[in-house]
Amino acid sequence: MIASVNVSVRETITMALDAVWTHRFRSSLTILGIVIGITTVVTVGSLLTGLRKGIVDFFQEFGPDNVFIAKASGDPGGGGARPKELKRKPLRPEYAEYLKSVCRSIEDVGISLFINPQPGKFFSAKVPGFESDNMSLAGVTPNSYTISPREVPLGRIFTQDEAQRAQRVAVLGSSIAEALFPGGNPIGQTLFIDGADFSVVGVFAPAKGGFFGENGLDRQIVIPFQTAHLRYPQSENYFLTAKARPGLRADAIEEIRSALRKLRRTPAKDEDDFAISTADSIIQNFDKITGMIVLVSISISGLGLLVGGIGVMNIMLVSVTERTREIGIRKAMGARQGDIVLQFLGEAVTLTGVGGVLGVIFSIGVTLIVGAIFPGLRAQVPVWAVMTGFFVSVAIGIFFGVWPAIKASRLDPVEALRYE
Repeated sequence: MIASVNVSVRETITMALDAVWTHRFRSSLTILGIVIGITTVVTVGSLLTGLRKGIVDFFQEFGPDNVFIAKASGDPGGGGARPKELKRKPLRPEYAEYLKSVCRSIEDVGISLFINPQPGKFFSAKVPGFESDNMSLAGVTPNSYTISPREVPLGRIFTQDEAQRAQRVAVLGSSIAEALFPGGNPIGQTLFIDGADFSVVGVFAPAKGGFFGENGLDRQIVIPFQTAHLRYPQSENYFLTAKARPGLRADAIEEIRSALRKLRRTPAKDEDDFAISTADSIIQNFDKITGMIVLVSISISGLGLLVGGIGVMNIMLVSVTERTREIGIRKAMGARQGDIVLQFLGEAVTLTGVGGVLGVIFSIGVTLIVGAIFPGLRAQVPVWAVMTGFFVSVAIGIFFGVWPAIKASRLDPVEALRYE
């Protein structure tokens, strides 16, 4: 019995493939909607998976136990913040010592000052023979790299003594170092930033998790916080990084919030006039955004899948009409209703299955092309997206192929044999 069932299934698949190949032009038009829908879903899933991995790597490099404090939400430079948040009074560097003294769940607090050029101007870094304005400038306290370690394959981080004396020393991101010192060792060399000379003491390793190209940290030049504070007294874009004691990050967040609200005299009925975030919360916010993107892409691709499914149903109904006599012959030779249902349902599933396979292949090609254009995106095709795309296409074949298959199985064999 098992052998006969296997033969029946094999014959059904063979007949289904023959039917698709015989009407290959008509079949290709029918499954076009399936191909478009599956390609959209799998491609979006692949790109978002790669982007999420880059974001996770990027923020995990800052430390899983760290708490980030800024004037506004978004990036440290204020990008992505609401206009209302940008009107808040800035953080102050004195907050770091205050938080360390009153928050028992905190081990240390680092300070960063992100320096923006005056309106209409831009920063540039120069060395003899080379210049680059594709850079950013930040002043950072040395303990920031104990809180959020970064690899320095060449040279070192500036010392606490250099920082306290506001010496003009700098650590370069990997990209800006390559631009200014191609093929050479920049350690000990002098570069000019905004009219002042700085001695290069170190070069960071390439940062993890770049999106759509190199990471912004790789174009950053870091100088001691005290040096930046003296040279750019008008800059107030402060950013604090607090390291929580192991297992006490949730307590640290509440202590920081309470301390800052008291320090900034925030009324009890008002919301926080500062932003607190962690790597996890940033990733969760990203997941919410990508969830909406996936939902929209599914809605758009769903239209293609619906059109493809209706096309499959129509083509199968036409096929039933065209092959009425064939159905009558099969029934006259002993075929049961289940055999007829299996035959036509197999053809519908084959149609949509082929569409699903083509959609997956196209999506892999698109993902590889995007990954080649944007190496930092780390685009990858997850197994779940491939499996989901294929099984959805098969499910569409089953759903839209049931009615034509049942209609074919219910044909009267005598009337079917008379059909011309």
